[in-house]
Amino acid sequence: MSDLKSLIKEKLNDGADAFLCLKEEEGTLLPALITDADSPDLELAAVGEARYPLGKILIDLLREYPDKRFAVLVRGCDERALIELSKLEQVDLDRLVMVGVACTEEEARACGCPRPYPSEVALGEKVEAAPGRETIAEVESLSDAERLRWWKEEFSRCIKCYGCRNICPMCFCKDCALENPHLVEPGVIPPEFPSFHVIRALDMAGRCIDCGLCEEACPADIPLRSLYRRMQEIMEEKLGYRAGESAEEKSPLSFLGSEQDIKKLERE
Repeated sequence: MSDLKSLIKEKLNDGADAFLCLKEEEGTLLPALITDADSPDLELAAVGEARYPLGKILIDLLREYPDKRFAVLVRGCDERALIELSKLEQVDLDRLVMVGVACTEEEARACGCPRPYPSEVALGEKVEAAPGRETIAEVESLSDAERLRWWKEEFSRCIKCYGCRNICPMCFCKDCALENPHLVEPGVIPPEFPSFHVIRALDMAGRCIDCGLCEEACPADIPLRSLYRRMQEIMEEKLGYRAGESAEEKSPLSFLGSEQDIKKLERE
């Protein structure tokens, strides 16, 4: 894609020390860090349909090279992840140059992303797509007992591969509660219901940016995104907060708030 190549050259010549994007190698898209406008990797740079949690890569790059600035190719979900990661003090937005790419109409429909484009689009055209709520509606039409059975059946397929955690752009803890033997018994597959997935769901409250990578990576086709998406909806309904939307607004779960705020929540 010549436009992408031009953008990479432009950002590298404009002061960015490296450009994090994707490159196509033998028919596969892989993350690539381009540091030279004349690099052979520039000819392999591509957008494609594959997605990676580039924010997780940036966390390591920014720490390892504290005096460098990085340009990065971002979709709408990537931008939301970086915004939320900055509030969690994992990345420094002042050292990042985000180059926005809008998802195609086909990608947006397949993903069901709430905003399939970043705030500034350099590649592609903005399209809108309605987030899929079919699974949420199905589950919420059930009684509490039926709903519990439904989720138990879904989670019974879990092979505890940690794919949902490993791919998640918002999972960065060095000590993961999912590997704590006091919380999740080692060697048990599927993990005991509901500890494993409840722990992860609670970790995602106020943090999930609705990229859908967890569900995409799950080999057991567990509808994880519907679970986290519903939690996001509840956060917005009850606390007026949606992760990744604002670089200034902090998650209500990240601070105690004033006595007035707490009383307001109690009334609601």
